[in-house]
Amino acid sequence: MSDTLTISHPQKPVVLGRTARWHIVVRFGEIALKKGNKRWFMQKLRSNVERTLTGLPVSDVTIRPNRCFVQVDDVSAWPEISERLANVPGVIHFSLALVVPPDIEAIKEAYAILAPETPESFRVRARRGDKRFPLRSPEIEDVVGQWIKDRTGARVDLSNAELTFGVDIQKEGAFTFVEQIDGPGGLPVGTAEGKVVVLLSGGIDSPVAAYRLLKRGCKVELVHFTSYPLVDRSSWDKCRTLTQMLAKYQYEVNLHIVPLGEVQQRIVVAVPARYRILMYRRMMLRIGERIAVKHRCQAIVTGEALGQVGSQTLTNLVSIESAIDTPVLRPLIGLDKHEIIDEAKRLGTYETSIEPDMDCCQYLMPPKVATSSSPVELAKVESDLDIEELVAMALDGVSVEEFRWPDVK
Repeated sequence: MSDTLTISHPQKPVVLGRTARWHIVVRFGEIALKKGNKRWFMQKLRSNVERTLTGLPVSDVTIRPNRCFVQVDDVSAWPEISERLANVPGVIHFSLALVVPPDIEAIKEAYAILAPETPESFRVRARRGDKRFPLRSPEIEDVVGQWIKDRTGARVDLSNAELTFGVDIQKEGAFTFVEQIDGPGGLPVGTAEGKVVVLLSGGIDSPVAAYRLLKRGCKVELVHFTSYPLVDRSSWDKCRTLTQMLAKYQYEVNLHIVPLGEVQQRIVVAVPARYRILMYRRMMLRIGERIAVKHRCQAIVTGEALGQVGSQTLTNLVSIESAIDTPVLRPLIGLDKHEIIDEAKRLGTYETSIEPDMDCCQYLMPPKVATSSSPVELAKVESDLDIEELVAMALDGVSVEEFRWPDVK
């Protein structure tokens, strides 16, 4: 659809002498392949769509095997509605549709309302969901397409049209539309039947890692490690902002703030400088594992990418992970930094992530990091530390902040 064309959204359009209704047609992809569990996935998506649109003038959210329909009570709210729907995992794309009687003449009138300007080129795409309609999908396309061509003089282009007029025949009527907006795809949040702990640093990578798990149906508990009050609260404040951004996918999210400064001071005293970052990471995983157990999470997620920094070499990742029994998931493991940055920009977290801060890994930073290690080597290095005491010290200071989206009273 060209940005130069005007799309008409009159509040109470009249078709064949009757007021037509506005609905949203929400389409989903992977859910259609779930066979025996399809109904459960559909109901979860329906629930998520309802929650996403809380406080907006919509009603009557219904779902079918390949479509979800939402009645729009005030079409002037469409910009906010579309902005929210574009963030619902499981949605592949959606359209604002004018619902008219299942009649060819009504469909023609709908086109005239939706597309008051003449496009350079167009095509018609029809789907006959209700088989009682007398014309088959190709026949609808031929009849309506010929009418548009005769009326406007626009050129038919089946492969790269400036405007696509969609017609979806359902039992409620003909859903007609000229816009199709992309959603994120994936699976509805909550369908993975489990939760994960995500270590949220405040940098570029970890919010993207969290989003990738949300998009695969997981729920998340976010954990941020801070050296405050030994450093400022900048990374903590950034993580609050990032958590609020991520909350629009899960609706209710907990941010666990873990004070790590004193633990880091103990590590600095007992551990050679080049192993210091590796020890920080092992302690984070141990503390994260305790939080995971408490909140019944099945795995820990990090934003690590192979070879991105010295502590993320293959041997170091293996050695760090050996500190715990809980699986560690690294959804960004094979991406380069440019790919992660591009995804962060699409997600909208990039500008917040690059704001200057003082995160815990910058506190007492060693001049050089060991780029190779083994589990046995690291276990020996930390043998003078009272691991349980340090874990307990950090957990005693944990605070939890709750985030909700949308924040509607």
